[in-house]
Amino acid sequence: MKSTNPRRNIPFQESFGFERVGMIEAADVAADRTEGSRATMTIHPYVRTLTAVLLFSFVSACKPQAACEPAVAIDVDVEKQAIRDVIGRMEAAWNRGDFQGYMQGFANPDVVFVSGGEFQKDWQGTLDHYIRDYGGAEERRGKLHFFDIRIELLGTDAAQLISRYRLDRPENPQDGINTRLMRKRGGQWVIALNHVSSH
Repeated sequence: MKSTNPRRNIPFQESFGFERVGMIEAADVAADRTEGSRATMTIHPYVRTLTAVLLFSFVSACKPQAACEPAVAIDVDVEKQAIRDVIGRMEAAWNRGDFQGYMQGFANPDVVFVSGGEFQKDWQGTLDHYIRDYGGAEERRGKLHFFDIRIELLGTDAAQLISRYRLDRPENPQDGINTRLMRKRGGQWVIALNHVSSH
């Protein structure tokens, strides 16, 4: 039996208010969703910015620790003087015939000697060579002098040294240039690579 309500047909549940309540609640939920969507749309740019910041922070945190540590301060003058002191001790040791003391300035046992276009003997072999060919009388070993010393620090534990040298003796005097890679090991500077050009 159809309703005689002239405005519209009202189902039985609506006539008791059930359907109307449901429709009102649905309308409220839809409105809440609409407002939430608008809020979400408003928040999106901030979310994107925050995400970018967090991502950048994460990537930065993943870099090696050394990259985040402050650079170690180097007293250039002190380090250069320490290297000059090593060369000075070597020169003094040679001139008194102390070849063992002279070789203390070289990395042991892994120093690399280059001269005459070839790799030369290792640490012990070079010491044996000095004792055999320069030992004995003072005239054989001559008087060694390093001069025109130029040092450039390459880092906290590495430096480049270029210098002239002269070996004065009655027979076969020598003049030449040393190019050296210095390394700091155990707090002491030593020669890791020694290249000699002489005439």
